[in-house]
Amino acid sequence: MPVFTRLRRPTRTTGPARTTEPPRTAEENPRGEGHPPPPPEEETEARRGEETSKKPALRLLRTRCARLRAEHPRAARAARWTLHGLSAALIVGALLLPNTAGALRPNRFTRIPAEAIIGAVLLLALPRRPRIVAAALYGAGIAVLTVLNVLDIGFNQYLGRGFNVVLDWGLLDDAQHYVEDSMGGATATAAAVGAVLLALLLVVVTALAAVRLSGLLDRHRARAARGALIAGTVWITCAALGVQISGVPVASDRAAAALKVQGKRVRDTLRDEAAFEKVARTDPFAGTPSDQLLPGLRGKDVLITFIESYGRTALEDPVIAPGVTGTLDAGTESLAEAGFAARSGWLTSSTFGGSSWLGHSTALSGLWIDNQQRYRTATASDRLTLTKAFGKSGAWDTVGIMPGVQKGWPEAEWYGLDTVYDAFGMGYRGPKFSWSTMPDQYALEAFQRLEHGRKREGNKNLMAEIILTSSHQPWAPLPEMVGWDELGDGSVFGPIQKAGKEPGALMTDATKSRQEYGRSVEYSVTALTQWLERYGTEDTVLVFLGDHQPIARVSGLRASRDVPVTIVAKDPAVLDQVADWNWTEGLRPDRDAPVWRMDAFRDRFLKAYGSVPHPAGD
Repeated sequence: MPVFTRLRRPTRTTGPARTTEPPRTAEENPRGEGHPPPPPEEETEARRGEETSKKPALRLLRTRCARLRAEHPRAARAARWTLHGLSAALIVGALLLPNTAGALRPNRFTRIPAEAIIGAVLLLALPRRPRIVAAALYGAGIAVLTVLNVLDIGFNQYLGRGFNVVLDWGLLDDAQHYVEDSMGGATATAAAVGAVLLALLLVVVTALAAVRLSGLLDRHRARAARGALIAGTVWITCAALGVQISGVPVASDRAAAALKVQGKRVRDTLRDEAAFEKVARTDPFAGTPSDQLLPGLRGKDVLITFIESYGRTALEDPVIAPGVTGTLDAGTESLAEAGFAARSGWLTSSTFGGSSWLGHSTALSGLWIDNQQRYRTATASDRLTLTKAFGKSGAWDTVGIMPGVQKGWPEAEWYGLDTVYDAFGMGYRGPKFSWSTMPDQYALEAFQRLEHGRKREGNKNLMAEIILTSSHQPWAPLPEMVGWDELGDGSVFGPIQKAGKEPGALMTDATKSRQEYGRSVEYSVTALTQWLERYGTEDTVLVFLGDHQPIARVSGLRASRDVPVTIVAKDPAVLDQVADWNWTEGLRPDRDAPVWRMDAFRDRFLKAYGSVPHPAGD
C-alpha cells in the first residue's frame, strides 16, 4: 500500500508563509531572495552596533536627542524653552546695549527695540533656506555691533571718546603692550587671546540664537505675526507720545543709532584725511630764514619737557589737588630762592587719557593732531616743528630724552632731533615701574650727565625735548625721590619698586587710582624742580607742560582737555617777552588763566621770541 505522509497545516502568520525548503547559501542566492529581513527584536547587538557606526554623526545625535525627548518630555520641553528664552535675551540685550559704562543700568534693557520687530517681520516673510541664512547674518551683525559697543565703552572709559573703526585698531596693539608692561607678558597674551576667542564665540552664539528664534517664529507663524503687529503698534505709540520709564524712552532704536554713529565716524574720517593734508602743507614759518628763528632765546639752553598725564584734574580734583598744588607752590618758593621766576597758563590738548604722541606733536607742530591718521600725515610732511626750528637756526644742538621709546623711532627726523636717548641709551640698570622704564629722577640725572652738564662745541646752546614717564598709568608701583648723589645706575630703586603697590589693585578702584595718580604727578614735578634748582644756570629756560588729562576713570567722562603749561627762567627778559600772554605768576596757573588750543602754542612761542613768519615761496 502506498504510504501517505500526514502533513501539518501551516500556521497563519502576518508575513509571507515560510517554506520547508532549506536556506540557500550566499553563493546560491546572492540577492537574498525569498528571505525577508528579521524583525528588529531579533537583531543581535553586534548587528545593531555595526549599523549604528555607519550613520553620520549628526543623524546619530538627532536620534539620541529624539530618544531623550521621548523618554523625558517635560525636561526636554523645559530645556527647549529655556534655550528660546536665553536666545531672545541675548538678541534683545545686544540690541539695547549702550556704549558707555555709566549707561549700563537695568532700565536700559527694559525697552522695546525696533530692530527686533523689523527683524522678526523680515524673517517671517522669507522661505526656509533664505530665512536661515538671513537669521544667521542678522545674529552675526548684532554680535559685531556688540563688540563695537564694548570697544566704545572701553575707549570712553579710558580715552574719553568712542572707538573709530578706521583709525583705532592700532591702539589695540598698544593696549596689549601696556598690559604687558604693567602686568606681565603671560597676562597680556592670555587677555589678547581670550578677547579674540570671546569675540568669535559671541558671533557664533548670537548667530545660532537668531537661527533658533527664526525657527520658532516659523513654527508659530500666526502667533508670531500677531505679536509683531502688536509690538510694532506699541513701539510707534510710545515713540509718538514720548513714553518713558525712569527717564528712559520705552521705544528704542539703539542699534540703528549706533550704526549711524559708526558710519558717520568713518565718513568724517575719510573726509578729514584729505582736508588735513592740505592744512599740513600750509606753514607760515616754512620759509623763515635761519637767522630769523628764535633770536630772543639765543644764548639760552631751552628744555621743553612733557609730564605724562599732567592735566587740569591734578590741580582741581578735590582728592588729587591738595597734594599737587602744595607741591607746585613749594616748588615756586624754592625756585624763587634759587633765582628763578615762572609764568603758567592752560592749553587744551588734542588728546585725552592716552596717545601721548598726539599731544606732543600738536604742541610742537602747530597742527591739531587728534588721531593716528593725522599723525601719520603730519610726520610725513615738511612741517617745521618747534624743536626743528631750534636746529634750523644753527644756534642749538637738539637732543631727545625719550625713556618711553623702546623700539625704532623714525619720527625723530621729523622733530628735528640730532640725538635721541631712548630707554636703553641712558645706562639705567634698575627695575621698571610698570609701564615707565625708569624713574623721572634718573632720566633727568642721565640728561645732565650726557648732555646738559658737558661743554658744547662751536658755541652752540642746547635744546632738549624731555618726556617724563613716571606719571604714566597705572600709577603703581611708584618711585620715590632718593639722594641725587645716590642714583648710580638706578639699582637703588630696586627695593622701592618691590615695596610698591601692584597695578591690579588700582585698575578696578577709581578712588585709589586718583590718589596714586596725584602722587605720581607730585613725584614728577618734584624731580623736575629739584633738578632745575641743582643744575639750572643763568641761561637755562624750562618749558614744561602736560600732554593730556589722565584717563576718564580718574578725571571724569566730561572733564576738559586742559593741561597746565609753565615757562621758568632766571633771566627776566625771557619772561618779559611773554608778558602780554597774561599768564599766572608761579608754577600753578589760576583757574581763570588764559586757555589756548594746544596747536596755537608753536606759533605764539615762535613769534614771542622774535621769529618772523615767512610762508613757503615768499
